[in-house]
Amino acid sequence: MTVLENTPTTVEATASEPAPTVAAVVEDRPRRIGGVTRNGVLALCGAAAAGLCVAVLLFGELAPLSGALGFAVVAYLVFLGIYAVLTGLEEDGPAVRDRLMTVVLWSAAGLMFLALVLVVGFTLYRGRDALPHLNFFTEDMQAAGPLDPLSKGGIAHAMLGTLIMISIALAITVPLGLACAVYLNQITGRFARFVRTIVEAMTALPSIVAGLMVYAIWILGLGLQKSGLAAGFAISVMMLPIVIRAADVVLRLVPGNLTEAAEALGAPRMRTVWHVILPTARSGLATAVILGTARGIGETSPVLLTAGFTAALNADPTSGPMVSLPLAVFSFIKSPEPTMIARGFGAAAVLMALVLVLFAVARVLGGRGPGQQNKRQARRTARASLRDTRRFEDLHDPAPILPGGDPAAPASVSGVND
Repeated sequence: MTVLENTPTTVEATASEPAPTVAAVVEDRPRRIGGVTRNGVLALCGAAAAGLCVAVLLFGELAPLSGALGFAVVAYLVFLGIYAVLTGLEEDGPAVRDRLMTVVLWSAAGLMFLALVLVVGFTLYRGRDALPHLNFFTEDMQAAGPLDPLSKGGIAHAMLGTLIMISIALAITVPLGLACAVYLNQITGRFARFVRTIVEAMTALPSIVAGLMVYAIWILGLGLQKSGLAAGFAISVMMLPIVIRAADVVLRLVPGNLTEAAEALGAPRMRTVWHVILPTARSGLATAVILGTARGIGETSPVLLTAGFTAALNADPTSGPMVSLPLAVFSFIKSPEPTMIARGFGAAAVLMALVLVLFAVARVLGGRGPGQQNKRQARRTARASLRDTRRFEDLHDPAPILPGGDPAAPASVSGVND
């Protein structure tokens, strides 16, 4: 019989050995790409102060430089360089480029917003003397002269003329522009490429050329008089290529699977365009109309050539000269009298307000983006879905059993048998 001797256990055997050292585990932390940090704010402020100081030294002590624009450019460039260096002390290359481009984009946005505020604020400030008078919005300049006070005369004739002209231009441009954009989007071939080339060339057409073309055809060729209708034709020539190009780009962004799904269900091309493509791109098409309106509503030279100038109110676009707000502003500003200059800036402020109102109306008519619904549309969709659900449930319900054991025939079948 072999007797096994007791062997030391593993714990006893390893008890005398030194314990292995455990390496510190460093957790990977995701890089923060948004928000404001203390180091980021300090680096931004320090770089701005350093850029300002370097520009002051260069323009005041070290170099023979001068000029406010050069000072701002040098300070900004030095600010960007120092900010990149300070950010690079803590971040890697991609993070430095990301922070630098973020600062550049925010600076550009702030500069554009500052320019907008300055333009609007300066116009309102210079027109502050004319805007509080009610007669400025309800009277024309037929009985007022350059030396008359601001309590006499107004721009009612120019406001009405602008509304009539832009309405005529929109009535021509919107259907033609959207139809041409749909044609360029849906039809391929040499003629479509030719039309696209012509539209792109017309985008850079000078406004005076459009006015001269309508003047030559309408007034010299047909022998008709200057009128708001002719001015509406000239403005529509300027608006048409803008609307076509913008609408074409918007229609290209419509997902192709929507068109394919509609055609797979058997819908013809025209029905697909009318019920699928255009509703999907409605908000973008409204933006296209807004861009065209912004181009046409500020035109001056075509209106001067085709509609002439008048100081009286004329509501008939087919006869007699008519004036628009941009043309009235141009006429008022040329005068050396302070009251006329105030009227000019007041008319410019009214023009900006009118453009803002038209933009808001177009945005409301355009609705929201694809897939977005307001509360009324959501309720209407829910009611339609509920009706469809009930209709499908009625179609799949089993027929009721009669007392004799036979299932009841459908009402349409029993009516035919009778």
